[in-house]
Amino acid sequence: MSSSTIQQKKEHKSGLTPGIRFVQGVAKATGGTVLGVTMLTSSVVAGGLVGLAASFRNLPDVRVLRGYVPSETTYIYDIKGKPLARLHGEANREVVKLDQISPNLKRAVMAIEDSHFYIHQGINPNSVGRALVKNWQQGSVVEGGSTLTMQLVKNLFLSRDRKFSRKIAEAVLAIRVEQIFSKNQILEMYLNQVYWGHNNYGIETASQSYFAKSAKDLNLSESALLAGLIQAPEEYSPFINYDEAKRRQFQVLTRMSNLGWITASEADAAFKEPLKVGKPTSWQSSELPYITEAVVAELNERFGKEAVLKGGMRVQTTIDAKFQRMAESTVTRAHANLRRRGVRADQVALAAVDPRTHFVKALVGGVSYDKSQFNRAIQSRRQPGSSFKPFVYYTAFATGKFSPGSTVYDSPVSYRDGSGYYSPRNYGGGYSGPMSIRTALIQSANVPAVKIGRAVGLDKVIEVLRTLDVKSPMEPVTSLPLGAIGMTPLEMAGAYATFASNGWHSTPTVIVRVTDTSGNVLLDNTPKPKLVLDPWATASLNSVLQGVIAGGTGTAANIGRPAAGKTGTTSSERDVWFVGYVPQLATAVWIGNDNNRPMGGGVTGGGYAAPIWRSFMSQALQGETVRYFPPASNFERPRN
Repeated sequence: MSSSTIQQKKEHKSGLTPGIRFVQGVAKATGGTVLGVTMLTSSVVAGGLVGLAASFRNLPDVRVLRGYVPSETTYIYDIKGKPLARLHGEANREVVKLDQISPNLKRAVMAIEDSHFYIHQGINPNSVGRALVKNWQQGSVVEGGSTLTMQLVKNLFLSRDRKFSRKIAEAVLAIRVEQIFSKNQILEMYLNQVYWGHNNYGIETASQSYFAKSAKDLNLSESALLAGLIQAPEEYSPFINYDEAKRRQFQVLTRMSNLGWITASEADAAFKEPLKVGKPTSWQSSELPYITEAVVAELNERFGKEAVLKGGMRVQTTIDAKFQRMAESTVTRAHANLRRRGVRADQVALAAVDPRTHFVKALVGGVSYDKSQFNRAIQSRRQPGSSFKPFVYYTAFATGKFSPGSTVYDSPVSYRDGSGYYSPRNYGGGYSGPMSIRTALIQSANVPAVKIGRAVGLDKVIEVLRTLDVKSPMEPVTSLPLGAIGMTPLEMAGAYATFASNGWHSTPTVIVRVTDTSGNVLLDNTPKPKLVLDPWATASLNSVLQGVIAGGTGTAANIGRPAAGKTGTTSSERDVWFVGYVPQLATAVWIGNDNNRPMGGGVTGGGYAAPIWRSFMSQALQGETVRYFPPASNFERPRN
């Protein structure tokens, strides 16, 4: 084998620059004639177009490309790095560097789209001349003759109108781009910008969509097929017409062989190679849709919708995918059990928060996302009933005037409220006379809660809730202590999580960290807990709420370890709750109907929501060390 043949084979295998050396090798073999003539003609035409540039003074300044950042897809991952979802507008794109793209793909694209790319100065005179003649004969633009550089500026700066004036502007801008950027920079921008079909922009997302692999791993067969798509992505798509895609692939491989960039045997082998084509991925549904919705809501609030859809963010969530699926399965089974028991409840929602970090660990917004996309865990404000009472009693303890042993009278009372009088009643009727606050809360007596709320000030209770990042609207109405306002399951779980941490609070979040494509941190939610509740008052409340599970309305929530919680049941059984916690996890469970229809007599939080809570927590705490709440005696009681 001759030394020149050996050199050609080495150049052919080495990647992008070999593409340059291939063309230069052809020129050298013919005494430099091809290269010299092409560059001379290119210079002449370029000079003429620069002269025309005076007529195009209003063209965009291509120097803006120095800071150009194309829109990119945002990716969402679980806490262990498992992909959950991708967010994008029209353009599904992931930008990659040129050296992260297979040499096979680079050569294939240049072969079929612009084989003189590394020789011309933005335009290819031979192609332009051929196109001009054909367009003149037809009286309209029917053939482009565009180089990769011309295609790039057309995609970035110009309209799609097939007019002579646009083609001239395209050529002028291409020359300007070539004067400012290197060939490698231009090729990198092109391969990341071009449309590959099925909402895939840029080679990385195209490679992932068609072949489920990175662009750097594309072989010759796959590269030839992708290069062939550029001219008409949907028409040549293997998802739509596999035979047409193979025909176009053959054209690319033949062109590469004719150029001497691959051998005929390599082209034949690549064409015969089976293509493992997958399915379009641009509009794939989320792995965990309830989590994705919560993430998007938080991202939109912090960054704005457009930045989220186009900013190429990498979002690490607080969620373990396996843990979330366990929560979803628990809710699905629980709903089936409710229906078997004759409970007329269409929906169940669940939210779980880690008290140590206030990271959201699970969000289940309903029984089936496929049937209803409404995320009740974060969007539905429902009356919490008696599960609201702990906020009232904490406020009382924090004043220093009350303790779990303080006496309160469960007796008839009426308050003037608005235009009339409000007379609270206990669930089931009747009154019990004097009792301790501990007993009142364990038995979930209504009248004492209203009396204590009035005594400490309902505005003070609302202040506590705002401290706990509860954003739902609230008014200091007399019925507030009985949960006559709406709150979301996540708000309830997040607020109770601060009881579980004995007063230490961080803003609940479903996001750990957000970075850009270069790894720069845009948002870091590393917990920075603050002590926002009085430790003695919180420990006192925790002691009482443990009694709810040990011998009160929440005995069905007993999980065999220290736990605290509260049942909630609204009038006519429209909403039933159980919200409870251990030091490692706080969880809220809600049952109800979206149309607010009553579920039937006897449906209570203790009888129906508490068992769901128990089922979930028993699974969630497997392998977790049993931890205890600190006693109130460890802390100093606030002075009144």
